[in-house]
Amino acid sequence: MAIAWQESLATGIRDIDDQHKELFKRVNALLEACSGGKGKEGIPGLLAFLTDYVVTHFGAEEAYMERFAYPDAAAHKALHAEFTASIAAFSNDLARQGPNLNLTVTVNRLVVDWLIRHIGKMDKTLGAFLAGRF
Repeated sequence: MAIAWQESLATGIRDIDDQHKELFKRVNALLEACSGGKGKEGIPGLLAFLTDYVVTHFGAEEAYMERFAYPDAAAHKALHAEFTASIAAFSNDLARQGPNLNLTVTVNRLVVDWLIRHIGKMDKTLGAFLAGRF
């Protein structure tokens, strides 16, 4: 079951929104693979993407937070750190155990939850704060 990007999730910051859209695209590719019984084959690619994504995307968001003295930056960065640690742990599990159903389901659950809760709340709040500042 795909999860669709909705304009209601837009932060109003083009590069951040484009990065979010790419994340939706990648997660949907894994969900589609899972629907076709090929989730285990898709998990290495998603984790490789996420390992790079957290550096690039979180770096971009945090640069905006610092540049404009975002008052909730510490809490937002802490959530980024938690997500990054989860992705690193999943990557370690993948290296040790290989792709498996439990890892695939756990990664799906975390990332879909992130898309809905983090982007829909935290990133939207950041976008509202940044509106009109650049």
